Amino acid sequence: MKLKPLSDRVIVKPVEEREEKKGGIIIPDTAKEKPVQGDIVAVGPGKHADDGRMLPLEVKVGDRILYGKYSGTEVDVDDQKLLVMKETDIYAILVNK
Repeated sequence: MKLKPLSDRVIVKPVEEREEKKGGIIIPDTAKEKPVQGDIVAVGPGKHADDGRMLPLEVKVGDRILYGKYSGTEVDVDDQKLLVMKETDIYAILVNK
């Protein structure tokens, strides 16, 4: 199954944080914070302006982004956890230099 986001929404695959053990203490999954990085896997066509023009999104498929800890709506598609969120929930695009 594929998802096609509408309007100014995007589909994000969260990037799982690497499990780190410090001092031999293992932190249970329930105590870990939700990831705040993800990869864009699909984007909507854009947002309609008040005058009817289509405003394109600033993000594109393949971008690695930062988003709010509790942003978006979690959905399961083909045993994958994905997030559907508005572009305004995205804080930044991570750029490798």
